[in-house]
Amino acid sequence: MIDRTDKLASPPVDSEEIAQSRLVPQLRMMIAALWSSRVRNTLLALAAAIFLTVAATAYGQIRLNSWNKPFYDALAHRELKEFLVQLGVFAVIAGALLALNVGQRWLTEMMKLKLRQGLVHDLVENWMQPGRAFRLANAGPIGVNPDQRMHEDARHLTELSADLGVGLLQASILLITFISVLWALSNGFAFHIGGRDIVIPGYMVWAAVLYSGSASLVSYWVGRNLINRNSERYAREADLRFSLVRVNEHIDAITLAAGEADEARRIEVDFAAVLTAMRRLVTGVTDLTWITAGYGWFTLVAPILAAAPLYFAGNLTFGGLMLASGAFMQVQSSLRWFVDNFSTIADWRATLLRVASFRRAVLSIHEMHEVEGRIAFVDGETSNFSIDDLGIASPAACTKLQERHVELKPAERVLIEVESGAGRTLLFRALAGLWPWGSGRITRPKGAAILSMPRSAYLPPGTLREVLSYPSAGDQFDAKVLAQALERLDLQRLVPMLEETRNWEREMSEEEARSIQFARVLLHAPAWVLIDEVLGNLDGATLKTAVDVFAKELAHTGVIYIGSPDSDEHLFGRVLHLIKDADSRKLAPYKPAAAAAHA
Repeated sequence: MIDRTDKLASPPVDSEEIAQSRLVPQLRMMIAALWSSRVRNTLLALAAAIFLTVAATAYGQIRLNSWNKPFYDALAHRELKEFLVQLGVFAVIAGALLALNVGQRWLTEMMKLKLRQGLVHDLVENWMQPGRAFRLANAGPIGVNPDQRMHEDARHLTELSADLGVGLLQASILLITFISVLWALSNGFAFHIGGRDIVIPGYMVWAAVLYSGSASLVSYWVGRNLINRNSERYAREADLRFSLVRVNEHIDAITLAAGEADEARRIEVDFAAVLTAMRRLVTGVTDLTWITAGYGWFTLVAPILAAAPLYFAGNLTFGGLMLASGAFMQVQSSLRWFVDNFSTIADWRATLLRVASFRRAVLSIHEMHEVEGRIAFVDGETSNFSIDDLGIASPAACTKLQERHVELKPAERVLIEVESGAGRTLLFRALAGLWPWGSGRITRPKGAAILSMPRSAYLPPGTLREVLSYPSAGDQFDAKVLAQALERLDLQRLVPMLEETRNWEREMSEEEARSIQFARVLLHAPAWVLIDEVLGNLDGATLKTAVDVFAKELAHTGVIYIGSPDSDEHLFGRVLHLIKDADSRKLAPYKPAAAAAHA
């Protein structure tokens, strides 16, 4: 279930946060994540293979460029025999380059696969550390749509990283190899101006640098806002996806309330935001295309124009002109890699920002509100469950337990009455160890099993056996024991479905889903069970059965029940009180810890 309620305020932007959103810290963190992943050795092997393949391809392209001179000279001199020989040479070189291109494509696609495997495994593993996902969900905008960050953004980031990385490597190797060729061709040429000879060593190299450098600078100036526009688009796409998922999850309630028109309006608002972001992106890409396409068309004649002085001065044959033109093309193409890929680089940078920011938040979430007071969670040496001077802070309000010291003995049952607006769910989360912000101490018996029962039953995907055994493995309980638990909670109709996999959230009624919760407690027989107002939502027969289970099979299980006074008080021997605490300081907005960026 996706939930945006009770989120903390968006953190203010400061210089430290800006520093950690820059490229180098983010790259360092993502490389560290991949370096520590289980696919590190495979990534290194693929990187080495790609380097060797690209280097071999560069060598083949040098040979192909050198082939231009004898081939075009044979054409210029009408030498048929030499022409045919050079065609054969071309076939050999082109065949080898074809094989290398196919190999490079396979290696690049495998690199994408392994990069995604390593990155997603790292993100999921860190996200699923105890308590992290919950705290992140309550940390403001960074905790919204984590599925988008780990699925779509991670996929997009790894694919772009592989393509751009291989492209940059290839451009760099070609630049190094062809600069020497171009320098040698134009090293001794002198311009005759006003009766004087002006020698510019390797002038064609400098011409390529000047041509490509100007293109890069103009492209950066025109397209630098694409990073923010791409990031904005991904954020709005995530909001739209959230709206669609939310409607699908609550379609029953929406239909019963005839609220389709209102939900359609909400979706339209989110979709309009997506379209607005896309329009801004289209404008930026269009402006950039004027530069990239303009330089692209001029590139058709730029190599010939650069080499023409050498040709007309008699320093080059026609074949030499084509050789110089090809070398110039390779050099300026390598130098223009930034220009040709600027839009893709902006997309990559925006995606890296989203994924790296998410990972940094996941790693630093344990330091959330570090300056605020913390509830002390202690493992007690006795079997008692005790609460001392408990106060709970939240962004909305503060609450506290009226009784300053509470000592609960094993198998004791206590009802905690909640004052209106006092934050029942906050107390439930605090007692479960999920919400640490506040004051006081909670001492739980060391090693004792404590099972928490939220208001909404969670039915994970899988067989009914797995749903019933959750959070234990499905094979922990014998089928006969599972059947007895279902029958005890009046769920006999589900017994034949134990080994079936269905969408149980839709297969069961709300009453049956709550009964499944009590069946789990019966199976696990914990020392303590913490309940968030579940009994008050049961009908008469189900409530009577649940109370009877606690009175008989679970007579040795202690119960801490947070709910209304109208709950079945025959189950409880004591009553405590949760009240508002107007004198305490509210929880400050979350501010990520910058130090975690280097983790």
